[in-house]
Amino acid sequence: QRGSNTQWWSHRRLQAKCYVPGPGTHARIPPPRPTDRQHRIDRSHATTCQSCNNASLLSASTIVPQLHHEISRRRRCRSRSRSDRDLSIAKMYHLAKSLYLLATSKEEYSVILLGLDNAGKTTFHEQVKSLFLASHPNPKLNTVPTVGQNVSTIDLPDMYLKIWDVGGQMSLRKLWQSYYASAHAIVFLLDSTDLGDGHLVEDERGGFRAKPGREDNGGGGGDEDGRLAECKAVLEDVLRHSDTEGGVPVLVLANKQDREDCVEVVRIKEGLVKRVFEGEQAGSIRDSRVLPVSALTGTGVREAVEWVRSRVKWNKESRPPVMRP
Repeated sequence: QRGSNTQWWSHRRLQAKCYVPGPGTHARIPPPRPTDRQHRIDRSHATTCQSCNNASLLSASTIVPQLHHEISRRRRCRSRSRSDRDLSIAKMYHLAKSLYLLATSKEEYSVILLGLDNAGKTTFHEQVKSLFLASHPNPKLNTVPTVGQNVSTIDLPDMYLKIWDVGGQMSLRKLWQSYYASAHAIVFLLDSTDLGDGHLVEDERGGFRAKPGREDNGGGGGDEDGRLAECKAVLEDVLRHSDTEGGVPVLVLANKQDREDCVEVVRIKEGLVKRVFEGEQAGSIRDSRVLPVSALTGTGVREAVEWVRSRVKWNKESRPPVMRP
């Protein structure tokens, strides 16, 4: 009987795969049976094994890790979707801001006033401010030589013009090149009472000097030949600089045309400007013009600003403006 019990339990162990007491134990321990709830869970998650194609039941120990994995995956998806939503909101904000700035901003162009000392740059700058600033201040005609720079911004209907008045003394001309890269136009002023006869002649050394043709009568700075050759050399240095290339327009203003001892614009154009812009030192092709002005009376100032306004817009592809609200 004892052997028969052992044989029976061995056979039962193989069938039920449960714990069986050792030999000599007469108690029968039936295999554990799942509860009805556990039985429903296991049968609801029945699947087929891929290796042997036999039906098997998923226990709770297998379901819980899968649930954790699914919850983690959904959290990641939710976090990713939140990040994508935040990125979309940021893109929409920057797009709306760009459209708003485009609708409410205007182009800003920088113009530098160059020329020799005592050419009338600061007086011309004062006349521009008196004409185009909203307050229309009275121009300060009693000026002193500029040491450094004077800056102002005038508001035109379709743009802003930022005007830089730079000192023209010999010691300050080296600083001009720091303004070339950001300049959209150059205005070069000449003292038309200090140009001799307005014609350049070649000397024995191959250089140029002003042709003496009239005596100084108190307005020419004390030199019969004037400063025409110096103006030519300075203007050529400006034009051949690498930062002024790219078609930067140049406006030459023959100032002090209200004086009786001034040189006519035609002579200045033929004797100086044509030689400079058509010579070897002219650099690239650019828009240029010579206009008569009187910074003291304001004659020709508005026409000069209008010419600069039209030329910087035409050259905006080579020198793009700065957008300003």
